[in-house]
Amino acid sequence: MNAPVPLPSGLRRELESGLSALALDPALATPLLDYLALLARWNRTYNLTAVRDPQEMVTKHLLDSLAMHRYVDDIAQRGGALADLGTGAGLPGIPLAIVKPGLRVTLVESAGKKARFMREALRTLGLKDARVAESRIEAFDEPGAYDAITARALATLPLILELGGHLLKPEGVLLAMKGTHPIDEIAALPAGWSVRASHPLAVPGLDAERHLVVVARAGTGPGPGADPIPA
Repeated sequence: MNAPVPLPSGLRRELESGLSALALDPALATPLLDYLALLARWNRTYNLTAVRDPQEMVTKHLLDSLAMHRYVDDIAQRGGALADLGTGAGLPGIPLAIVKPGLRVTLVESAGKKARFMREALRTLGLKDARVAESRIEAFDEPGAYDAITARALATLPLILELGGHLLKPEGVLLAMKGTHPIDEIAALPAGWSVRASHPLAVPGLDAERHLVVVARAGTGPGPGADPIPA
């Protein structure tokens, strides 16, 4: 494996500022930067992510992943389970596991090199409540085991549900990270599913639209992530 990638000196300050803007403890910058440094190191050999500049990684990977963190608070507080589908290098699952102790995160990824990286990241960071499932989403055989599934830039809402809806508990929810509000995708939701909420997200340092779309089975309670978070 290559030598560690030196991170720019101002990166910690930028990340700490972003964490504060998201109402997270700035001290979490330390494990998050450890993850980012490991990702940058592996990325030189294995091409895990197209974003290669560490400063861009802070905004487009770490802070973008964490913009939804308050909507998993309820799950984390009761030791609930979240499956991150098609997680790639562990986004958003690993950053969420870092900032939400007690949240049981399963990182579902079929690419072997990405799964190997994530196993090393979990070992290095000591994230004992997170695990890697090297599997295609539709073949991942843990039906009804999760309070929530999430996906970041994976697929349309209907396709995410087709591939991974079986993983949800009866009142579980899909927490889908989207750019603009996905009107057409919502209109194409399969029968038996409905949108519980769509929350605009603000990502520090990123001038782009972001939304968290909460989808659940029709006729169930509001579930995690449905209520807006007070400013």
